[in-house]
Amino acid sequence: MGEFNEIKSKHYIQNLIEDGEHEQQDFKYKISDARKIARSISAFANNRGGSLLIGVKDNGKVVGIESDEEMYMIEQAAEMYCKPPQKVKFQSYRVEGKCVLKVDVAPSEELPVKAQDDAHKWCAYYRVDDENILASALHVKLWQAMKKTTPSLIEFTEKEQVLIDYLNEYNEITLEEYMKLAHLSKHTAEDTLVKLCLMHTLAIRYRGDRCVVELQD
Repeated sequence: MGEFNEIKSKHYIQNLIEDGEHEQQDFKYKISDARKIARSISAFANNRGGSLLIGVKDNGKVVGIESDEEMYMIEQAAEMYCKPPQKVKFQSYRVEGKCVLKVDVAPSEELPVKAQDDAHKWCAYYRVDDENILASALHVKLWQAMKKTTPSLIEFTEKEQVLIDYLNEYNEITLEEYMKLAHLSKHTAEDTLVKLCLMHTLAIRYRGDRCVVELQD
C-alpha cells in the first residue's frame, strides 16, 4: 500500500507547479486508467525517481482531484500493473480549496520496471525530459545484465578500438551506427556495448527518444 499524509500548506506545492514538468515531475489532470499511470511509474522508477502531481493540468492550472478513487487507481497501477510491483507515497495538499495529490516514485533497486502498453505487452519505460518513452532494447539488456554477477574483463579487440576511436572524435553513437561501423551483428554489437557499460567505460544516454552510447565521464 502507498503511504498517505495530508499537508494543508499550499506554498510548497505551488513552488513545484511553477517548476513545470521535467525529468522528475509530471502533471496529471486526473487518473482514469491504472495501466496508463503505471507507465509513468515505470518511467520514473527506471530513472532517478520522480513525482506525479495529480489534479494539475499541463499548463499548471490546479483543478483538484475528484475522489479517493484516484488514490486507489494509483496503488493499483504501482502494485498490480508494474512488474516488479512498486511502492509509492502520497501527500495531499490544499490549494485554493482544491486537493492536489503528490505521488512520489522512488528509483527502483530492481531494473527494469515494466508496465503494460495498449496491447497489454509488458514494456520498460524511461523518463526523458518531460516525457515517458519506451526504453531501448539495449538499455533493457544492460539492466538485465546488471542483475548477474560482476562482469569479467573483456578482450580489447579491433571492434572495441574502432568504437573508442569513433567516440573520441564524434562523442556518441547508436547501436545501428556501431553495427555498420564495425561490421557486427546486432547480437555481437549489443553484447560489446553492454559489457563496456558494465565496466563503466561507456554510458547510455537519450536524445529525445533516440538512444546513444557515449564515453563515461
